Amino acid sequence: MKKLLMAAAVLTAPFVATFANAGDDVLLGEARKVAATLPPKLLAALQEEINKSGPEGAISVCKEMAPKAAGEVSQQTGWKIKRVSLKARNESRATPDAWEKAALEDFDKRAAAGEPPAQLEKGEKVDNEYRYVKALPVQPLCLNCHGPADQLGAAVKAALAQQYPNDRATGYAAGQIRGAISVRKPL
Repeated sequence: MKKLLMAAAVLTAPFVATFANAGDDVLLGEARKVAATLPPKLLAALQEEINKSGPEGAISVCKEMAPKAAGEVSQQTGWKIKRVSLKARNESRATPDAWEKAALEDFDKRAAAGEPPAQLEKGEKVDNEYRYVKALPVQPLCLNCHGPADQLGAAVKAALAQQYPNDRATGYAAGQIRGAISVRKPL
């Protein structure tokens, strides 16, 4: 009898794992879709504002428009979405929690080992929710406010000093990991 039960367990285990993974795959697909909605909106708004009022005027897009857009996406999808970074500009909104911080540190290690930053992601069930992060590589447009401090324009430096006196989010080069889009949903 024991042998029969053992054989049944061995034969059914792959199917149970497949069903469990299928649920995770669905959540991963949803999370990817949600995470992909914010960056294009943000980049378009940044470019528009830079064209109108220069890079210093675009700082308000990241400060005000991005969280508002993230809130709208959250309401529409049921997923909480935000941007996080190891070098947060806005500490109250962008400081990662322990899980996000570990993922960002892992992304930095993987990028240093040669993995393309744009492909770095992590999704998994954590306690009673599904969590997902996708690396945000620095785009050339981002260097206007996040590039090396000695290469930022005087107006950008003044605006950053006024709006973010404890700013740590400069010194990046194109392609480096600026942070991540983080999404989560209760299960």
